[in-house]
Amino acid sequence: MITRLLIAMAALVFVLGLSITGWWRAEAGEVSSLPGYKVLAPIRHGNLTVFPVVTAGSHDTQGFITLDEGLKSGEVVVTESGRTPPLVRRRHSDVIPIPSPDGARVNQLVLVNNSKRPLLLLAGEIVTGGKQDRVIAKDRLVPAESDPIDLGVFCVEPGRWVGTSGKFGSLNMYMAAPSVRSKAMADKDQQKVWGAVREAQTQVAAAAPPAARPGLESTTSYAVVMANDEVKRQVDRVAVPIEAGYRSLIKELRDRNAVGVVVAVNGEIIWSDVFASTDLLQKYWPKLVRSYAAEAVVTHVKGKDVDEKTAEAFLAHMEGRRETVESEPGLYRHTEITGDGFKAFELTSLLPKTGFDLHVAKMAE
Repeated sequence: MITRLLIAMAALVFVLGLSITGWWRAEAGEVSSLPGYKVLAPIRHGNLTVFPVVTAGSHDTQGFITLDEGLKSGEVVVTESGRTPPLVRRRHSDVIPIPSPDGARVNQLVLVNNSKRPLLLLAGEIVTGGKQDRVIAKDRLVPAESDPIDLGVFCVEPGRWVGTSGKFGSLNMYMAAPSVRSKAMADKDQQKVWGAVREAQTQVAAAAPPAARPGLESTTSYAVVMANDEVKRQVDRVAVPIEAGYRSLIKELRDRNAVGVVVAVNGEIIWSDVFASTDLLQKYWPKLVRSYAAEAVVTHVKGKDVDEKTAEAFLAHMEGRRETVESEPGLYRHTEITGDGFKAFELTSLLPKTGFDLHVAKMAE
């Protein structure tokens, strides 16, 4: 009897351990979910609906630096592959150039993180400069004081291959709209990314006043389109009320750990972003809400109102038919889950004293 009890207790501890480390997945026919999350009443503006997500517990993420923070401070450096020789550290104080292939490549940039903090990169962040504007292809972590790495990207400017600036930056306040972001994350196909960019540009130009259309129709740059004054006004008309409403709500809900959102356009759930902490959500929120708004402004049809129950069901259902795991031991694990009608992407930090999901993105298909 005692032996059976000990075996049962050991099994329970094993299962709980798997659950905590993120390795536990539901068996066929079960529904696994993001544990401890709750969807709150929505914030609506026009055809865009955002449901705040709160959690029972949060994590300390102060030890991570974002791309915007790194580029602004100069601690993160991005160069065109083949244009500027990347550097390798011999010691913490010395760097030496290493050979690089001649000629830049569309889907390759070189990044060095000189910060003493690990760098968090999110799929969909746009990097401007060089011979092309690019979008980051997947979530990942770059170690502190890193050697040069190949930054996996897709081009989002199909009509240019001429350098405009040797200095790279981020598209302030913007992330690629979900329709573009999904092609990079899920399809991993340059032609499909270009197709989504062209469609987004066409839709934005069609929605703009006639006086603004020539400039929008003549460029192939996603960044230029999104930075256009008229486009910014249209996006902000949707984004600012929701941004302000949720920022206020985040302050009110800090004790309840507001960490993410479920997003609907025209009454249909399209996306969710959930972070490890309120602080991370606050850093990305201005960019995220404008990416959602950019999706909403090109489809002005007002659909039915989606409710919390539907949003919570979308967030909760994480049972997948297939999982693909990529890992850099001791740094991060990236898991792609393919399920019925959705894809989800989990970025888990494997750094010491972490072991938690930094970001979980889920898209409807």
